[in-house]
Amino acid sequence: MSGVVTGDAVVLGLQAARLPSRALAIFIDLVVVWVAYLLISVGLAVATSSLDDAAQMAMSIASFLLVLVGVPIAVETLSHGRSLGKLACGLRVVRDDGGPIRFRHALVRGAMGVVEILMTFGVVACIASLVSERGRRIGDVFAGTLVVRERVPAARAVPVPPPPPWLVGRFTQLDLSAVPDELWLAIRQYLTRARQLDAQVGRALAERLANDLVARTGTPPPPGVPAEAYLAGVVAERQARDARRVFSGPAPGTTAPAAPTPVSAQTPAPVPSYAPQPPSVPAVAPTASTPPATPQSPPATGFAPPA
Repeated sequence: MSGVVTGDAVVLGLQAARLPSRALAIFIDLVVVWVAYLLISVGLAVATSSLDDAAQMAMSIASFLLVLVGVPIAVETLSHGRSLGKLACGLRVVRDDGGPIRFRHALVRGAMGVVEILMTFGVVACIASLVSERGRRIGDVFAGTLVVRERVPAARAVPVPPPPPWLVGRFTQLDLSAVPDELWLAIRQYLTRARQLDAQVGRALAERLANDLVARTGTPPPPGVPAEAYLAGVVAERQARDARRVFSGPAPGTTAPAAPTPVSAQTPAPVPSYAPQPPSVPAVAPTASTPPATPQSPPATGFAPPA
């Protein structure tokens, strides 16, 4: 699924540029191109002053086609639809399907621009842009292109409508791991714009999205639940799971498991000592036949210490 398209087949992501911004961009481009053309014409007039009138006329026509027609075509082709004026105004030329333009698109736009912009001073282009629903001039119609706005102001985020109260908590066991992000985005876009769609178109779109969601989850919705309510309930369950995953912490009264001590920080085990020890002499208990030894007095030497 590439995207969600409304009942009138309008792509919501593209905003067509209107006449004021397009006129300002064309004015900037014309000023730059005419200044370059005048400078080149003066240089050619000085360089070809020695030639005859026919050669000078041929050089003038060639410079006109090259500068006023060829240069805008080359710039739009190489920049994928962004000339100097469109770059300043935040505009871009794209195909009707939103893709980048090629040489043939720029060639048709440039050829038609000579007639509706240069030869009529932009009157035809202004009338065509005012009449067109998407502000296209004749060159855009023949080339199959559209001028869109690139710098769109950021829109205020629209919250997803909550599901009915009786559906809250009904999808806690639903496996949402196989649902791709593209499908979530499509469901969110539908829920935020459901009130802007036709009732029949919105119902058909909700049923298609619900069938895609059931194919991814493998679980059908409860009997009697409308497709829109089913989508809102599943989106609410996904948002609740994301919130729990981000903001949940350890449960009250529980302690987090201690982190394992690194091997380098563990206390080394005592290394057994293998140094030789002196042999131990067993103690001999005294027996009854052997009297205990008594201390002997020192032998007499006949010398008495002075009093």
